Amino acid sequence: MLKTEPVAEEGEDAAAMLSTPGNLSEEEQNELRQELAKVEEEIQTLSQVLAAKEKHLAEIKRKLGINSLQEFKQNIAKGWQDVTATSAYKKTSETLSQAGQKASAAFLSVGSVITKKLEDVKLQAFSHSFRNSTTFKSFEEKVENLKSKVGGTKPTGGDFGEVLNSTANATCATTLEPPPEQMEQSP
Repeated sequence: MLKTEPVAEEGEDAAAMLSTPGNLSEEEQNELRQELAKVEEEIQTLSQVLAAKEKHLAEIKRKLGINSLQEFKQNIAKGWQDVTATSAYKKTSETLSQAGQKASAAFLSVGSVITKKLEDVKLQAFSHSFRNSTTFKSFEEKVENLKSKVGGTKPTGGDFGEVLNSTANATCATTLEPPPEQMEQSP
């Protein structure tokens, strides 16, 4: 069968539970106590040496002008450098870069559409205000008068596009037919 060992409770010395003085001879207990004292003394000495080394380190840093803030900055920079060197960071950075490029292209496309719509609206507004201006109306009347003189009997008040088309047709007709004096000279 399995033998269970007692587990040390909080505050109990685990070493004392495993090796009770009843299991050790008096000589073994004395050797262990001496070794315990020696290890405790070494720990105390090492603590003192460590404290002296830390004091010496602080003095060197002070002479070099290195303060806690600079150390913190260096630690952060080193940590960031370590993070950016990982493959996970590189993959994430690459993915985010691609996503950023796609988002940028989408925003550019949306921006182009919005810009075109705004230009169309501005053009329509300009066209509407221009057609209602007195300058345009005066020009339209002059074209209508010209049309009636050149093209014929159509009453005024026609569409401006029709007026321009008929004027253009009248102009084309006169330029395509040779003048009467050239017709007479032709053999």
